Amino acid sequence: MKGKKPHIVIIGAGFAGIEVCKSLADLPIDISLLDKQNYHLFQPLLYQVASAALSPADIAYPIRTIFRRQENVRVYMGEVKEVDLGTKKVKLQDNESSFDYLVIAAGATHSYFGKEEWEHEAPGLKTVDDATEIRKRILAAFEEAEYEADEGSRKAKLTFIIVGGGPTGVELAGALKEIAADTIPFDFRNVDTSTARIILVHSGSRLLEAFSEQSSEAALRALRTMGVEVLLNSKVTDVDACGVMVGTERIPAQNIFWAAGVKAAPIASTLGVPVDRNGRIIVGPDLSLQGFPNVFAIGDIAAMTDTVTKKPVPGVAQGAIQAGAFVGKIIRSEVEGGVQKDRPGFTYFNKGNMATIGKAKAVAEIFGMRFTGPIAWCLWSVVHVLFLVGFRNRISVLLSWMWNYLISSRGARLITGKTELKVKEFARETNL
Repeated sequence: MKGKKPHIVIIGAGFAGIEVCKSLADLPIDISLLDKQNYHLFQPLLYQVASAALSPADIAYPIRTIFRRQENVRVYMGEVKEVDLGTKKVKLQDNESSFDYLVIAAGATHSYFGKEEWEHEAPGLKTVDDATEIRKRILAAFEEAEYEADEGSRKAKLTFIIVGGGPTGVELAGALKEIAADTIPFDFRNVDTSTARIILVHSGSRLLEAFSEQSSEAALRALRTMGVEVLLNSKVTDVDACGVMVGTERIPAQNIFWAAGVKAAPIASTLGVPVDRNGRIIVGPDLSLQGFPNVFAIGDIAAMTDTVTKKPVPGVAQGAIQAGAFVGKIIRSEVEGGVQKDRPGFTYFNKGNMATIGKAKAVAEIFGMRFTGPIAWCLWSVVHVLFLVGFRNRISVLLSWMWNYLISSRGARLITGKTELKVKEFARETNL
């Protein structure tokens, strides 16, 4: 490419988008990085914000700060409204831009499998707003139970149902049990928070299905030892403000959280290209869109396949990072030497899987080796701290974890936003 500088537009500042930018740092090109938010979010630790172990600022970092020394990057905060692949234009609310290369890395959102009306009663966990809403519901439930005299209502307030047995569901279930049993029992006078029911509902036959059967079984044992009720081979058939239907059984509950599925960000369905059943963009071996070699889709918004193993690439941080580096390498090669006729295919190197269950409880599979218990928990902690962007974030998270470990304290127990406690019958002991 000669003449004016090539313009690369990247939609999404998650792991994939950030990695593409970094891999093109020294090239004489213009990069426009677009995102709805002004921060990069470390999604694997969102559940710790939801469970009051960390604050949102601990796991988020300003995008502009990440790239303040990379002169070929311009950051734009705004939501992409339309992409015209034919004319090579990306349109925002009040602006538009042409591109030479486009990288779509807009991520994913919750999937309720056609039951979108359940979202209000069973929020998912994909954004900071989701995490603070879930945190508010959890903490408000204990406040309401403190005042509630009606036994049925109090039990419902102290029943927490998590739908989905993947890493997010497992981690959130363990964290909720620790809050109820270890962190807050002595903070309340009228209610025994340790009696809270934590129920994890999973439609599959085992938890953590991306892990080995041994690790799945270890996670199940750990949760049940903690007192979490795990329902396997169980499907949620209805959700309302007062509980859920699991098969034909109704479970009264006022706190329901969704971790059962994801679908691609809405922009994927507007492009006019093939998508899979989860709305993810179907890409070729080089991660480009069919018929548009200058447009790539990577990360959770794309249905990526390892060209060697023919297996789907999992929607995890390491997959997104590797895809970002791969696409960056292709763009670099073509900017420097011209369009390639035979691009390489993407291969995914699985470094392992990890999930934490509670204090000193975790499962980890790294390079074919399996770990459980404190060793796995330490490995999980180190890896997640290293993945965080920003030195301050790493130190803050590390200190918070050490403090929480030593005294079972969760320092981010803030009920924010407008909150109206709902109590059916006030206990006499709480009359003012």
